[in-house]
Amino acid sequence: MSSLSSPVRPLTLAVCAALAALSAVSAFADEARLGEVLVSSGRDSAAPVNLPASQAGMSAAQLAAAVNVINTEDVVKYLPSVQVRKRYIGDRNSIIATRTSGQTSSARSLVYADGVLLSNLLGNRYDFPPRWNMVSADEISRVDMVYGPFAAEFPGNSVGSVVLLNTRAPDKFEAHVKAQAFREDFSLYGTQQHYDGNKLEASLGGRTGTLAWQLDASHLDSHGHPMTFATNPSHYTGSAAATAVSGAQRDTDPYGASRLVLGATSVDHTTQDSARAKLTWDITPTLRASYQLGYWQNRSDSTVDSYLRNAAGEAVYSGIVSIDGQKYTLGTLFAPSQRQEAHLSNALTLASHSGGEWDWQAVASDYRYLKDHSRAPSVAIANPRQGGAGRITLMDGTGWQTFDLKADWRPGGSRASEHQLRFGYHYDRYTLDSRTYATNDWLSGVQGAQTDAFAGHTSTHALFVQDTWRFLPDWRLTPGLRYERWQAWGGRTLTAGKAFNHAERDNNYWSPKLALSHDLNPDLTLRAAWGRAWRMPTVSELFQGSAAGSNSIVNNDPTLRPERGDTLELAAEYALGADGQLRLSAFQESLRDALLSQTNTTVNPNITNIQNIDRVRTRGLELAAKASDVGLRGLDLSGSLTWAHSRVLANSKNPTSEGNAYPGIPTWRATLLATWRQNEALSYSLGARYSGKQAYDINNTATYDASQYGVNSRYLLVDARVQYKLNKQFTVSAGVDNLNNDKSFAYHPMPQRTWHAEVKFDY
Repeated sequence: MSSLSSPVRPLTLAVCAALAALSAVSAFADEARLGEVLVSSGRDSAAPVNLPASQAGMSAAQLAAAVNVINTEDVVKYLPSVQVRKRYIGDRNSIIATRTSGQTSSARSLVYADGVLLSNLLGNRYDFPPRWNMVSADEISRVDMVYGPFAAEFPGNSVGSVVLLNTRAPDKFEAHVKAQAFREDFSLYGTQQHYDGNKLEASLGGRTGTLAWQLDASHLDSHGHPMTFATNPSHYTGSAAATAVSGAQRDTDPYGASRLVLGATSVDHTTQDSARAKLTWDITPTLRASYQLGYWQNRSDSTVDSYLRNAAGEAVYSGIVSIDGQKYTLGTLFAPSQRQEAHLSNALTLASHSGGEWDWQAVASDYRYLKDHSRAPSVAIANPRQGGAGRITLMDGTGWQTFDLKADWRPGGSRASEHQLRFGYHYDRYTLDSRTYATNDWLSGVQGAQTDAFAGHTSTHALFVQDTWRFLPDWRLTPGLRYERWQAWGGRTLTAGKAFNHAERDNNYWSPKLALSHDLNPDLTLRAAWGRAWRMPTVSELFQGSAAGSNSIVNNDPTLRPERGDTLELAAEYALGADGQLRLSAFQESLRDALLSQTNTTVNPNITNIQNIDRVRTRGLELAAKASDVGLRGLDLSGSLTWAHSRVLANSKNPTSEGNAYPGIPTWRATLLATWRQNEALSYSLGARYSGKQAYDINNTATYDASQYGVNSRYLLVDARVQYKLNKQFTVSAGVDNLNNDKSFAYHPMPQRTWHAEVKFDY
């Protein structure tokens, strides 16, 4: 398969070369001329205000000193009750789990960058992650997590959490280059290897009068460990001769049955290029316009590695084999794949920030799959590089558009106002366009007859209003209301030779919100908040079936109802110094019509697909704290402890699951992060992330406390980082994630011990 042309890589290398030359000349220049790069106004790095919900965040300086950040999603991994499902560096499916949402519920959280939606709400699975690549980690001035659906300005996907990324605009000319290298030590079954990679980033920025500009580009080359394994081949009872093989591994699967493991699959080599441009124009001292253009492309080669060896020591990938005297047929257990992607993002923002009686913001965005082609064999092949019949899947034309208009009214001005009213309008449209074709050669053949197609649209028009009313000096009441008109149309599926056109849908929903807070004293605040959220079915949940083989079809359901979540939180927040806080929250989420893949056991034959589960309830407690200069000048501590109890209360399609633990929500989560700034140049950090046992499926049939391939396991990960600023231009860092080499699983193996090294130049 021919590779994509790469307009980004030459740009990256050219900018890096120019900046490297610049660094050599400037390294010994007058220090007064080469001051540190300044972030823009404090407005860019401030925590969000007037949101009636619990929050947690980290600044750019805290992230740089404490967290090993390679991909943008790494910036949230030490926030309370958060798990980043990042299976390897460069994983395109890095979604986040929060205190009431599991690792594959991607549509139950929202990610914004400067008000632009990055969440991929085309689906609600592991493979619909936020588009993290449209923001460089180095341009982030602050990251904040907002917990729960208590703010009327956010759609119902906020039922889990909202991540707010703030980026900076340069105040003067600046240039940056960063080179990173990493290595993972991986050992599982018959695979014992090192998986290496590197990332190169460069950016330029500056300001001319009222116009600020920024350009950045990056190139990532990463080898990931195996994501899956070929297991449990079919028994063969025919008379054909079998090849005697050795090398098969044996273990016990999550359900307690003996399992044969024949080799590693989905061993991904990804090369990703991205380029971003941002223009910011201060039209007046209180009115700002900004435009962002983002481009990202990926070339993925996912190969396989058989553990099976014949008498000559050659790897065996297909045919009939004999293992310990028993015959098996390998079929298509060893199936490599290739994928090419190119995505384009445009966003335009116009906002006022007077701080007076009126302010407003308008944000329009467009995200498009310019190219998304994947290839895989559909027949057994003798080795990973052998051609043969296959399938080509195209998703060109898939994407979404959004528009948000928000206004703030503060009668009498921000200081004198008892009321702060926020209201606005929201629009989104999502388009799914997936087609699969047969080909005579999965490696390089042209597309033939169409075999499958999944297409459709959804859209939402919404109005919201929310008032923060300070009715007494120490009391605030925040009522809110959101109205949404949701539509689905154009649904069409073609699979197994049958085509279906699905009926249009048009529904209206109301989401009331209410929060009350009281400042007992300048340091202690109590808050009670309640919010209703409607999480609409995504276009993929409605119209995307799947063809897992010629005899295995997973049907979609265009009649799915939206999830309705009613969430309550009681919180106490105590200020610890200028930048510290201690918070205790009790929360409950009552969910009706939860959307989850399960088996309907009340029909014959049983049907397995995404279905509505009548009632789910999650209760929990969350303790979060952060403080500076704790017992030692320069020592910062932060941490969290979360307990959650989630149960299926009613499930008419699978009654035996009632009373079971809801999948994907661990009983315990915890984080602890210590950072010591020894002086202005040198800092150290040591952190730990913990997740306890959780149910894997709704029937709770998998071993509840399993830690093995095929389940979502508990984990304890210890991370460390050292950063040293050589001078005003050069900074070096080294770190390790999973220092204790814990072997954990999110069905797939998660990263084992991974080493990091980084050199950065700032001008």
